[in-house]
Amino acid sequence: MWQKVWGGFLVGLGYMLSPLSWWNDVFFNLPIAYGFGWVVNQIFPGTLVVATIVGYWVSNVLGFVLMQFGAGDMLFSDRPRNPTKDLLISLATSTLYTVVIVLLLQFNILETPDFLLTQTS
Repeated sequence: MWQKVWGGFLVGLGYMLSPLSWWNDVFFNLPIAYGFGWVVNQIFPGTLVVATIVGYWVSNVLGFVLMQFGAGDMLFSDRPRNPTKDLLISLATSTLYTVVIVLLLQFNILETPDFLLTQTS
């Protein structure tokens, strides 16, 4: 039973970090991504935007991985796991999501957040 409860917790936490909920970026992913970008920018000046994008991508991958592991604990606790397969699926879905967001930004369908514009000038 505790494995199923733990799995539910992981699914919930993963959902908060994943791009599946539209509101999570403001409260979770963007602060995590910006914090990561800020730290990397302190070490390598001029890398804030790129490091923020990488941090955003990593937080989304982590969300998908947590959801997959949690769902595995909840639904398939009697079967052996394949962490490599779970990680590859998470990497693929997060990469696709990131490419879509970058394309939307490039074609001005989405606007670049103001805090990123002020840091790059």
